[in-house]
Amino acid sequence: MSFSDKLYKILIQGSSWKTILGGLWVTIQISALALLIGTVLGALICLLRTRKNPVARGIASVYIAILRGTPVLMLLLLLYYGVFARAGLAPVLVATITFALNVSAHVAELLRSALAATDHGQVEAARTLGFSAWSTFRLVTLPQMLRIARPVYQSTIVNLIQWTSVVGYVTITDLTRVINNTASRTMQPLLTIIIGMLIYLGLSYLVFGIFALTDRIKAKRRGAAA
Repeated sequence: MSFSDKLYKILIQGSSWKTILGGLWVTIQISALALLIGTVLGALICLLRTRKNPVARGIASVYIAILRGTPVLMLLLLLYYGVFARAGLAPVLVATITFALNVSAHVAELLRSALAATDHGQVEAARTLGFSAWSTFRLVTLPQMLRIARPVYQSTIVNLIQWTSVVGYVTITDLTRVINNTASRTMQPLLTIIIGMLIYLGLSYLVFGIFALTDRIKAKRRGAAA
């Protein structure tokens, strides 16, 4: 069988491309929702982690330690077959909750580290000039935090997309499961898996491209303002 015949069998025959796109869409949905929820929750956990109240700090620290130290697959299985087993939640929703919790722990620690790395001298200068605590945070601290956290946050997004490849364990037909099913059906595991890897690679570089594009837009705006 020629290479083109193999590609036809994997991607075209029986409208396989539609099935692959469907799995890809499931992967994107879970990743996007988990990232959104996880980022917001992570910011709240970071807020608790930086409070002076020792109880709040302790709760946030334990939360981060447990979720960062637990394999995401084990957490997914625990929630699906244990915590939400009788709740009747859709597998996609359970997966979204799982990855949102995992991301929130990583984002919380990322933001805390970024906050610790900001220039506190600028904060003191702003308060001396009469800025309120909120204005100082919004205008001085937050921009520094986002700039410091940006590279690691970008990697967190890529890692999240890769982590979602385990959702097939809870009956979700995502991209990885579709690729696995296609490989079994066509008896072309090597080429099919390579195609799946290229799709995941494309998603990763799409994320990198979006961040690079926003950097260029910001650079142009600063240049125009100058």
